[in-house]
Amino acid sequence: MQESTSPVPAESTEVRLVITALSGIVFLLVALVVYFLPGATDHERPSVLASLNAFLNGCATVFLLLGFYFVRRGNIVWHRRSMLAAFGVSSLFLLTYLLHHVRVGSVPFQGVGFIRVVYFSLLIPHIILAAMIVPMALLTIYRGWTDRIALHKKIAKVTLPIWLFVSTSGVALYFMLYHL
Repeated sequence: MQESTSPVPAESTEVRLVITALSGIVFLLVALVVYFLPGATDHERPSVLASLNAFLNGCATVFLLLGFYFVRRGNIVWHRRSMLAAFGVSSLFLLTYLLHHVRVGSVPFQGVGFIRVVYFSLLIPHIILAAMIVPMALLTIYRGWTDRIALHKKIAKVTLPIWLFVSTSGVALYFMLYHL
């Protein structure tokens, strides 16, 4: 019997549509909340939600690293659990992020000089990659969940470093915004 050499088919139109729709909804909600809803003007100290956001981003980082550790050791069960936990806390982060911005609005960075350059040099790629990670994470999880392992591995090699950057830079930006 001859082994098939045809490539693994891409996701169905329905799967692509769902991932695109979910990603679009997330993007629109964030844009609406951040840019069109007024917030409070007291930005002296972080709100509980801002601190919770940093904590959840930190947890996502830990779960992502654990997931990588487990998959490298061949422990697929704990890899899957870790990555789903990372997705869960990242989703909870998104919810608390939106709630924070509804209540507080955008908090202007008060730093001056070199630290201001560092802050915005970190913020700009953080925002761009945070928008990209939603569909990438959804597609990566879908491929892993449906045992399309070759395709899962291929996209996971790109998704993981971006997701790690977004989660760790989120924590760094929080500390720069509120504790510098």
